[in-house]
Amino acid sequence: MRLSDTMIDDVLVLHDRTVLVCDADGPPIDGVQGALDVIGQAWGHEADMVVIPVSRLDDSFFTLSTGVAGDVMQKFANYQLPLAVIGSIAHQAGASSALRALVSESNRGAQVWFLDSLDQLAERLSGSR
Repeated sequence: MRLSDTMIDDVLVLHDRTVLVCDADGPPIDGVQGALDVIGQAWGHEADMVVIPVSRLDDSFFTLSTGVAGDVMQKFANYQLPLAVIGSIAHQAGASSALRALVSESNRGAQVWFLDSLDQLAERLSGSR
């Protein structure tokens, strides 16, 4: 494997939070094991928050009847590790009122946020939303 073929995650400090930003080209997160792998990475980097790009989430995540979204979100909640899903999910949310409701409810809380960009995350963490 060449270095250019490896996944590169990034660790940022945003408003006193150590945030693991997962590489968009990493393996798809399609269930509990994928969530646990990312949680393990976060612990390894001593991160207290995780950012997962929408492109890393398997399509099954956005079909709520599969249970994948609930399983993944619950793992992050169980380990008290806030999660931000970054990127547009307008297409998926447009096709599912249940997903729109989940996103709306999640964004009211502090555990899982669905945001369009890292700038929105930084703004939210600053408390200036």
